[in-house]
Amino acid sequence: MSEATTLDVNSIPLDQFDVSEPTLFESDTWQPWFTRLREEAPVHYVADSPRDSYWSVTTHDLIKQVDTNHDVFSSAEGIGIVDSRDGDDAMETDVPIENFISMDPPGHGVQRATVSPSVSPTNLANFEPLIRERAADILDNLPVGETFNWVDAVSVELTARMLATLFDFPYEERRKLIYWSDITTNVPELTGLDLDMAQRQADLMECAQVFMALWQERAAAEPKFDLISMLAHGENTKDMIENPMLFLGNVLLLIVGGNDTTRNSISGGVIGLNQFPNEYDKLRANPALIPNMVSEMVRWQTPVIHMRRTAKRDFILGGAKIREGDKVVMWYLSGNRDEKVFPDAERLLIDRKNARHHVAFGFGIHRCMGNRLAEMQLRVLWEEIMKRFEKVELAGDVKRLPNNFIRGIAEVPVRLVPKSAA
Repeated sequence: MSEATTLDVNSIPLDQFDVSEPTLFESDTWQPWFTRLREEAPVHYVADSPRDSYWSVTTHDLIKQVDTNHDVFSSAEGIGIVDSRDGDDAMETDVPIENFISMDPPGHGVQRATVSPSVSPTNLANFEPLIRERAADILDNLPVGETFNWVDAVSVELTARMLATLFDFPYEERRKLIYWSDITTNVPELTGLDLDMAQRQADLMECAQVFMALWQERAAAEPKFDLISMLAHGENTKDMIENPMLFLGNVLLLIVGGNDTTRNSISGGVIGLNQFPNEYDKLRANPALIPNMVSEMVRWQTPVIHMRRTAKRDFILGGAKIREGDKVVMWYLSGNRDEKVFPDAERLLIDRKNARHHVAFGFGIHRCMGNRLAEMQLRVLWEEIMKRFEKVELAGDVKRLPNNFIRGIAEVPVRLVPKSAA
Protein backbone atom coordinates (compact mmCIF):
# COMPACT_ATOMS: atom_id res chain seq x y z
CA MET A 1 0.00 0.00 0.00
CA SER A 2 1.43 3.40 -0.90
CA GLU A 3 2.03 6.15 1.65
CA ALA A 4 -0.77 8.21 0.07
CA THR A 5 -3.41 5.69 1.14
CA THR A 6 -2.41 5.73 4.83
CA LEU A 7 -1.80 9.42 5.48
CA ASP A 8 -4.06 11.69 7.50
CA VAL A 9 -5.42 13.78 4.65
CA ASN A 10 -6.12 16.80 6.85
CA SER A 11 -2.46 16.97 7.89
CA ILE A 12 -1.19 17.38 4.34
CA PRO A 13 -0.67 20.92 2.98
CA LEU A 14 -2.89 21.52 -0.02
CA ASP A 15 0.11 22.39 -2.19
CA GLN A 16 1.25 18.78 -1.71
CA PHE A 17 -2.06 17.23 -2.73
CA ASP A 18 -1.96 14.90 -5.74
CA VAL A 19 -5.19 12.97 -6.23
CA SER A 20 -3.88 11.33 -9.40
CA GLU A 21 -2.03 8.67 -7.35
CA PRO A 22 -3.35 5.34 -8.78
CA THR A 23 -3.21 3.48 -5.48
CA LEU A 24 -5.86 5.79 -4.02
CA PHE A 25 -8.33 4.09 -6.34
CA GLU A 26 -6.94 0.59 -5.93
CA SER A 27 -7.34 0.87 -2.15
CA ASP A 28 -10.63 2.81 -2.46
CA THR A 29 -9.30 5.49 -0.10
CA TRP A 30 -9.82 8.50 -2.39
CA GLN A 31 -12.94 9.89 -0.67
CA PRO A 32 -11.38 12.18 2.02
CA TRP A 33 -8.93 13.62 -0.50
CA PHE A 34 -11.70 14.84 -2.78
CA THR A 35 -13.91 15.91 0.12
CA ARG A 36 -11.19 18.29 1.28
CA LEU A 37 -10.63 19.65 -2.22
CA ARG A 38 -14.34 20.30 -2.73
CA GLU A 39 -14.49 22.16 0.57
CA GLU A 40 -11.22 24.11 0.46
CA ALA A 41 -9.94 24.25 -3.13
CA PRO A 42 -12.48 23.15 -5.76
CA VAL A 43 -10.10 24.40 -8.46
CA HIS A 44 -6.71 23.21 -7.26
CA TYR A 45 -3.28 23.38 -8.90
CA VAL A 46 -0.75 20.55 -8.69
CA ALA A 47 2.65 21.91 -9.63
CA ASP A 48 4.68 18.74 -9.16
CA SER A 49 3.30 15.28 -9.92
CA PRO A 50 4.66 12.15 -11.62
CA ARG A 51 1.86 12.87 -14.09
CA ASP A 52 2.94 16.48 -14.77
CA SER A 53 1.33 19.67 -13.48
CA TYR A 54 -2.45 20.01 -13.71
CA TRP A 55 -5.55 21.68 -12.29
CA SER A 56 -8.12 19.57 -10.41
CA VAL A 57 -11.78 20.54 -10.77
CA THR A 58 -13.82 18.68 -8.17
CA THR A 59 -17.31 20.18 -7.68
CA HIS A 60 -20.36 19.26 -9.72
CA ASP A 61 -21.09 22.78 -10.98
CA LEU A 62 -17.51 23.62 -11.98
CA ILE A 63 -17.09 20.29 -13.77
CA LYS A 64 -20.14 21.12 -15.87
CA GLN A 65 -18.73 24.57 -16.61
CA VAL A 66 -15.55 23.06 -18.00
CA ASP A 67 -17.28 20.23 -19.86
CA THR A 68 -19.65 22.59 -21.70
CA ASN A 69 -17.10 25.28 -22.59
CA HIS A 70 -15.18 23.78 -25.50
CA ASP A 71 -14.31 27.27 -26.76
CA VAL A 72 -11.92 27.58 -23.80
CA PHE A 73 -11.29 23.99 -22.72
CA SER A 74 -10.11 21.81 -25.59
CA SER A 75 -10.08 18.02 -25.95
CA ALA A 76 -7.62 18.11 -28.84
CA GLU A 77 -4.51 17.74 -26.66
CA GLY A 78 -5.82 14.57 -25.02
CA ILE A 79 -8.50 13.47 -22.56
CA GLY A 80 -6.32 11.71 -19.98
CA ILE A 81 -4.25 13.36 -17.28
CA VAL A 82 -1.09 12.27 -19.11
CA ASP A 83 -0.19 13.26 -22.65
CA SER A 84 0.03 10.70 -25.41
CA ARG A 85 3.65 9.71 -25.73
CA ASP A 86 5.68 11.27 -28.48
CA GLY A 87 9.28 11.31 -29.62
CA ASP A 88 11.57 8.46 -30.60
CA ASP A 89 10.57 6.21 -27.71
CA ALA A 90 6.95 6.18 -28.80
CA MET A 91 7.70 3.89 -31.73
CA GLU A 92 8.90 1.23 -29.29
CA THR A 93 6.55 1.73 -26.36
CA ASP A 94 3.24 3.23 -27.38
CA VAL A 95 0.80 3.83 -30.20
CA PRO A 96 0.00 7.48 -31.08
CA ILE A 97 -3.71 7.19 -31.80
CA GLU A 98 -6.43 9.73 -32.56
CA ASN A 99 -10.21 9.61 -32.10
CA PHE A 100 -13.26 11.85 -32.10
CA ILE A 101 -13.41 12.23 -28.32
CA SER A 102 -10.04 13.98 -28.62
CA MET A 103 -11.43 16.48 -31.11
CA ASP A 104 -13.19 19.80 -30.80
CA PRO A 105 -16.03 20.99 -33.05
CA PRO A 106 -16.60 20.72 -35.91
CA GLY A 107 -14.58 17.52 -36.43
CA HIS A 108 -15.91 15.90 -33.27
CA GLY A 109 -19.56 16.26 -34.25
CA VAL A 110 -19.05 15.06 -37.81
CA GLN A 111 -17.43 11.76 -36.83
CA ARG A 112 -19.67 11.16 -33.81
CA ALA A 113 -22.79 11.65 -35.92
CA THR A 114 -21.74 8.82 -38.22
CA VAL A 115 -21.86 6.13 -35.54
CA SER A 116 -24.47 7.57 -33.17
CA PRO A 117 -27.41 5.99 -35.09
CA SER A 118 -26.24 2.61 -33.77
CA VAL A 119 -27.50 3.65 -30.33
CA SER A 120 -30.59 5.56 -31.47
CA PRO A 121 -33.86 4.89 -29.59
CA THR A 122 -35.14 2.74 -32.47
CA ASN A 123 -32.05 0.58 -32.54
CA LEU A 124 -32.01 0.28 -28.75
CA ALA A 125 -35.54 -1.10 -28.89
CA ASN A 126 -34.27 -3.73 -31.31
CA PHE A 127 -31.35 -4.56 -29.01
CA GLU A 128 -33.40 -5.10 -25.87
CA PRO A 129 -34.72 -8.62 -26.63
CA LEU A 130 -31.19 -9.74 -27.52
CA ILE A 131 -29.71 -8.23 -24.35
CA ARG A 132 -32.41 -9.95 -22.29
CA GLU A 133 -31.80 -13.30 -23.98
CA ARG A 134 -28.06 -13.09 -23.37
CA ALA A 135 -28.41 -11.87 -19.79
CA ALA A 136 -30.80 -14.74 -19.05
CA ASP A 137 -28.41 -17.26 -20.60
CA ILE A 138 -25.52 -16.00 -18.48
CA LEU A 139 -27.54 -16.00 -15.25
CA ASP A 140 -29.06 -19.44 -15.87
CA ASN A 141 -25.60 -20.96 -16.19
CA LEU A 142 -24.03 -19.51 -13.05
CA PRO A 143 -22.84 -21.94 -10.31
CA VAL A 144 -25.55 -21.51 -7.66
CA GLY A 145 -24.30 -22.40 -4.19
CA GLU A 146 -20.63 -21.88 -5.08
CA THR A 147 -18.38 -18.86 -4.69
CA PHE A 148 -17.32 -17.35 -8.04
CA ASN A 149 -16.01 -14.09 -9.48
CA TRP A 150 -19.00 -11.98 -10.57
CA VAL A 151 -16.73 -9.71 -12.62
CA ASP A 152 -15.58 -12.41 -15.02
CA ALA A 153 -18.73 -14.54 -15.10
CA VAL A 154 -21.27 -11.72 -15.50
CA SER A 155 -19.84 -8.21 -15.87
CA VAL A 156 -17.21 -9.08 -18.46
CA GLU A 157 -19.22 -11.76 -20.23
CA LEU A 158 -22.34 -9.66 -20.79
CA THR A 159 -20.24 -6.73 -21.95
CA ALA A 160 -18.25 -8.91 -24.35
CA ARG A 161 -21.42 -10.33 -25.87
CA MET A 162 -22.86 -6.86 -26.39
CA LEU A 163 -19.66 -5.49 -27.92
CA ALA A 164 -19.51 -8.40 -30.35
CA THR A 165 -23.06 -7.53 -31.41
CA LEU A 166 -22.34 -3.82 -31.86
CA PHE A 167 -19.31 -4.51 -34.04
CA ASP A 168 -20.70 -7.67 -35.66
CA PHE A 169 -17.45 -9.19 -34.41
CA PRO A 170 -16.80 -12.96 -34.44
CA TYR A 171 -18.78 -14.09 -31.40
CA GLU A 172 -16.40 -16.86 -30.34
CA GLU A 173 -13.56 -14.30 -30.17
CA ARG A 174 -15.51 -11.71 -28.18
CA ARG A 175 -13.11 -11.71 -25.20
CA LYS A 176 -10.46 -10.17 -27.45
CA LEU A 177 -12.53 -6.99 -27.40
CA ILE A 178 -12.32 -6.87 -23.61
CA TYR A 179 -8.57 -7.49 -23.70
CA TRP A 180 -7.98 -4.70 -26.23
CA SER A 181 -10.11 -2.35 -24.16
CA ASP A 182 -8.14 -3.15 -21.01
CA ILE A 183 -4.71 -2.57 -22.52
CA THR A 184 -5.84 0.71 -24.09
CA THR A 185 -6.16 2.28 -20.63
CA ASN A 186 -3.33 0.26 -19.10
CA VAL A 187 -0.26 2.50 -19.21
CA PRO A 188 2.23 3.19 -16.38
CA GLU A 189 1.22 6.83 -15.95
CA LEU A 190 -2.40 5.82 -15.23
CA THR A 191 -1.71 2.65 -13.22
CA GLY A 192 1.67 3.22 -11.58
CA LEU A 193 2.67 -0.27 -12.73
CA ASP A 194 5.72 -1.42 -14.66
CA LEU A 195 4.19 -2.77 -17.87
CA ASP A 196 5.47 -4.41 -21.04
CA MET A 197 4.74 -1.55 -23.42
CA ALA A 198 6.28 -3.33 -26.41
CA GLN A 199 3.79 -6.17 -25.96
CA ARG A 200 1.00 -3.62 -25.58
CA GLN A 201 1.96 -2.06 -28.90
CA ALA A 202 2.05 -5.47 -30.61
CA ASP A 203 -1.39 -6.33 -29.23
CA LEU A 204 -2.89 -3.02 -30.37
CA MET A 205 -1.41 -3.53 -33.82
CA GLU A 206 -3.13 -6.93 -33.91
CA CYS A 207 -6.38 -5.13 -33.05
CA ALA A 208 -5.77 -2.67 -35.89
CA GLN A 209 -5.15 -5.47 -38.39
CA VAL A 210 -8.28 -7.36 -37.36
CA PHE A 211 -10.48 -4.30 -37.68
CA MET A 212 -8.89 -3.17 -40.95
CA ALA A 213 -9.82 -6.55 -42.39
CA LEU A 214 -13.37 -6.13 -41.07
CA TRP A 215 -13.48 -2.65 -42.60
CA GLN A 216 -12.49 -3.95 -46.03
CA GLU A 217 -15.13 -6.66 -45.77
CA ARG A 218 -17.89 -4.25 -44.71
CA ALA A 219 -16.91 -1.55 -47.21
CA ALA A 220 -17.31 -4.04 -50.06
CA ALA A 221 -20.73 -5.21 -48.83
CA GLU A 222 -24.12 -3.58 -48.53
CA PRO A 223 -24.35 -1.18 -45.53
CA LYS A 224 -25.38 -2.82 -42.26
CA PHE A 225 -26.14 -1.44 -38.85
CA ASP A 226 -22.91 -2.38 -37.06
CA LEU A 227 -20.38 0.28 -36.07
CA ILE A 228 -17.69 -0.70 -38.59
CA SER A 229 -20.13 -0.77 -41.48
CA MET A 230 -21.40 2.67 -40.48
CA LEU A 231 -17.88 4.11 -40.49
CA ALA A 232 -16.98 2.39 -43.77
CA HIS A 233 -20.07 3.75 -45.54
CA GLY A 234 -20.39 7.12 -43.77
CA GLU A 235 -19.89 10.08 -46.09
CA ASN A 236 -17.58 11.83 -43.63
CA THR A 237 -15.72 8.72 -42.38
CA LYS A 238 -15.40 6.44 -45.41
CA ASP A 239 -11.80 7.58 -45.97
CA MET A 240 -10.78 7.10 -42.33
CA ILE A 241 -8.99 3.87 -43.22
CA GLU A 242 -6.38 6.00 -44.99
CA ASN A 243 -5.34 7.34 -41.58
CA PRO A 244 -4.67 4.09 -39.68
CA MET A 245 -4.09 5.75 -36.29
CA LEU A 246 -7.32 7.71 -36.53
CA PHE A 247 -9.15 4.54 -37.51
CA LEU A 248 -7.60 2.52 -34.66
CA GLY A 249 -8.23 5.36 -32.23
CA ASN A 250 -11.93 5.49 -33.03
CA VAL A 251 -12.28 1.71 -32.88
CA LEU A 252 -10.59 1.64 -29.46
CA LEU A 253 -12.73 4.55 -28.26
CA LEU A 254 -15.90 2.66 -29.17
CA ILE A 255 -14.60 -0.55 -27.56
CA VAL A 256 -13.55 1.18 -24.33
CA GLY A 257 -16.77 3.19 -24.24
CA GLY A 258 -18.82 0.03 -24.63
CA ASN A 259 -16.80 -1.91 -22.08
CA ASP A 260 -15.86 0.11 -19.04
CA THR A 261 -19.08 1.87 -18.08
CA THR A 262 -21.33 -1.18 -18.26
CA ARG A 263 -18.83 -3.70 -16.93
CA ASN A 264 -17.72 -1.75 -13.86
CA SER A 265 -21.23 -0.51 -13.04
CA ILE A 266 -22.46 -4.12 -13.05
CA SER A 267 -19.69 -4.98 -10.61
CA GLY A 268 -20.03 -1.82 -8.54
CA GLY A 269 -23.78 -2.25 -8.24
CA VAL A 270 -23.40 -5.62 -6.54
CA ILE A 271 -20.84 -4.14 -4.14
CA GLY A 272 -23.15 -1.22 -3.36
CA LEU A 273 -26.22 -3.32 -2.61
CA ASN A 274 -24.17 -5.49 -0.26
CA GLN A 275 -22.59 -2.48 1.41
CA PHE A 276 -26.03 -0.93 1.98
CA PRO A 277 -28.34 -3.91 2.62
CA ASN A 278 -31.34 -1.68 3.35
CA GLU A 279 -31.24 -0.66 -0.30
CA TYR A 280 -31.35 -4.33 -1.33
CA ASP A 281 -34.45 -4.65 0.87
CA LYS A 282 -36.01 -1.70 -0.97
CA LEU A 283 -35.24 -3.37 -4.30
CA ARG A 284 -36.80 -6.67 -3.30
CA ALA A 285 -39.88 -4.85 -2.04
CA ASN A 286 -40.20 -2.73 -5.18
CA PRO A 287 -38.41 -3.93 -8.35
CA ALA A 288 -39.98 -0.97 -10.18
CA LEU A 289 -37.10 1.06 -8.70
CA ILE A 290 -34.64 -0.65 -11.07
CA PRO A 291 -34.45 2.15 -13.72
CA ASN A 292 -33.68 4.77 -11.08
CA MET A 293 -31.35 2.35 -9.30
CA VAL A 294 -29.35 1.99 -12.50
CA SER A 295 -28.69 5.75 -12.62
CA GLU A 296 -27.72 5.69 -8.96
CA MET A 297 -25.36 2.75 -9.51
CA VAL A 298 -23.64 4.64 -12.33
CA ARG A 299 -23.34 7.74 -10.09
CA TRP A 300 -22.04 5.76 -7.14
CA GLN A 301 -19.54 3.73 -9.16
CA THR A 302 -18.50 6.45 -11.68
CA PRO A 303 -16.60 4.12 -14.03
CA VAL A 304 -14.62 6.92 -15.74
CA ILE A 305 -12.80 8.71 -12.93
CA HIS A 306 -11.67 11.78 -14.84
CA MET A 307 -11.50 13.57 -18.16
CA ARG A 308 -8.95 16.21 -19.02
CA ARG A 309 -9.10 19.37 -21.12
CA THR A 310 -6.42 21.89 -22.10
CA ALA A 311 -6.99 25.64 -21.76
CA LYS A 312 -6.89 27.43 -25.10
CA ARG A 313 -6.54 30.82 -23.39
CA ASP A 314 -6.27 32.34 -19.94
CA PHE A 315 -9.51 31.90 -18.00
CA ILE A 316 -10.87 32.48 -14.50
CA LEU A 317 -12.60 29.38 -13.14
CA GLY A 318 -13.97 29.30 -9.61
CA GLY A 319 -11.75 32.24 -8.73
CA ALA A 320 -8.58 30.54 -9.98
CA LYS A 321 -6.59 31.89 -12.92
CA ILE A 322 -5.93 29.12 -15.42
CA ARG A 323 -3.27 29.86 -18.02
CA GLU A 324 -3.28 29.02 -21.70
CA GLY A 325 -1.86 25.51 -22.17
CA ASP A 326 -2.67 24.33 -18.65
CA LYS A 327 -4.16 20.86 -18.14
CA VAL A 328 -7.58 20.97 -16.50
CA VAL A 329 -8.79 17.66 -15.03
CA MET A 330 -12.49 17.14 -14.31
CA TRP A 331 -12.76 14.57 -11.53
CA TYR A 332 -16.16 13.05 -12.31
CA LEU A 333 -15.81 10.74 -9.32
CA SER A 334 -15.64 13.78 -7.04
CA GLY A 335 -18.46 15.63 -8.80
CA ASN A 336 -20.71 12.65 -8.17
CA ARG A 337 -19.91 12.83 -4.44
CA ASP A 338 -20.71 16.54 -4.18
CA GLU A 339 -22.93 16.80 -1.08
CA LYS A 340 -24.40 20.09 -2.31
CA VAL A 341 -26.00 18.18 -5.17
CA PHE A 342 -26.29 14.66 -3.73
CA PRO A 343 -27.05 14.67 0.02
CA ASP A 344 -25.56 11.65 1.79
CA ALA A 345 -23.51 11.21 -1.37
CA GLU A 346 -21.36 8.33 -0.13
CA ARG A 347 -24.43 6.12 0.18
CA LEU A 348 -26.02 4.16 -2.64
CA LEU A 349 -29.68 5.23 -2.45
CA ILE A 350 -31.65 3.41 -5.15
CA ASP A 351 -34.60 5.81 -4.85
CA ARG A 352 -32.45 8.98 -4.93
CA LYS A 353 -34.62 11.66 -6.55
CA ASN A 354 -31.90 13.29 -8.64
CA ALA A 355 -29.77 10.25 -9.45
CA ARG A 356 -29.82 11.10 -13.16
CA HIS A 357 -28.06 14.41 -12.47
CA HIS A 358 -24.73 12.59 -12.18
CA VAL A 359 -21.78 13.50 -14.42
CA ALA A 360 -20.48 9.94 -14.89
CA PHE A 361 -21.27 10.12 -18.61
CA GLY A 362 -19.77 13.58 -18.97
CA PHE A 363 -21.72 16.67 -19.87
CA GLY A 364 -22.19 18.67 -23.05
CA ILE A 365 -21.06 17.69 -26.54
CA HIS A 366 -18.78 14.92 -25.23
CA ARG A 367 -21.50 13.20 -23.17
CA CYS A 368 -21.08 9.44 -23.60
CA MET A 369 -22.70 8.43 -26.88
CA GLY A 370 -23.71 5.00 -25.57
CA ASN A 371 -25.13 6.09 -22.22
CA ARG A 372 -28.66 4.84 -23.03
CA LEU A 373 -27.32 1.49 -24.17
CA ALA A 374 -25.32 1.13 -20.97
CA GLU A 375 -28.39 1.96 -18.89
CA MET A 376 -30.48 -0.53 -20.86
CA GLN A 377 -27.99 -3.33 -20.28
CA LEU A 378 -27.91 -2.62 -16.55
CA ARG A 379 -31.70 -2.37 -16.32
CA VAL A 380 -32.34 -5.60 -18.21
CA LEU A 381 -29.67 -7.47 -16.25
CA TRP A 382 -31.14 -6.44 -12.90
CA GLU A 383 -34.66 -7.28 -14.05
CA GLU A 384 -33.43 -10.78 -14.87
CA ILE A 385 -31.42 -11.06 -11.63
CA MET A 386 -34.48 -10.20 -9.55
CA LYS A 387 -36.54 -12.89 -11.29
CA ARG A 388 -34.05 -15.57 -10.23
CA PHE A 389 -32.21 -14.65 -7.06
CA GLU A 390 -33.08 -13.42 -3.61
CA LYS A 391 -29.59 -12.02 -3.33
CA VAL A 392 -26.23 -11.79 -5.03
CA GLU A 393 -24.22 -12.05 -1.81
CA LEU A 394 -20.69 -10.76 -1.43
CA ALA A 395 -18.50 -13.68 -0.30
CA GLY A 396 -15.00 -12.26 0.00
CA ASP A 397 -12.77 -9.25 -0.51
CA VAL A 398 -13.21 -7.02 -3.55
CA LYS A 399 -10.09 -6.48 -5.66
CA ARG A 400 -9.83 -3.13 -7.42
CA LEU A 401 -7.35 -2.02 -10.05
CA PRO A 402 -4.75 0.74 -9.69
CA ASN A 403 -5.84 3.29 -12.28
CA ASN A 404 -6.67 6.99 -12.05
CA PHE A 405 -8.71 7.00 -15.28
CA ILE A 406 -10.93 3.90 -15.19
CA ARG A 407 -12.40 2.81 -11.85
CA GLY A 408 -11.83 -0.82 -12.57
CA ILE A 409 -12.82 -3.83 -10.49
CA ALA A 410 -11.03 -7.15 -11.02
CA GLU A 411 -12.71 -9.46 -8.51
CA VAL A 412 -16.07 -9.53 -6.73
CA PRO A 413 -16.46 -12.96 -5.10
CA VAL A 414 -20.16 -13.77 -4.66
CA ARG A 415 -22.61 -16.56 -3.83
CA LEU A 416 -26.12 -16.65 -5.27
CA VAL A 417 -29.13 -17.07 -3.03
CA PRO A 418 -31.97 -18.39 -5.23
CA LYS A 419 -35.53 -17.30 -4.52
CA SER A 420 -36.54 -20.83 -3.61
CA ALA A 421 -33.99 -20.85 -0.79
CA ALA A 422 -35.23 -17.60 0.79
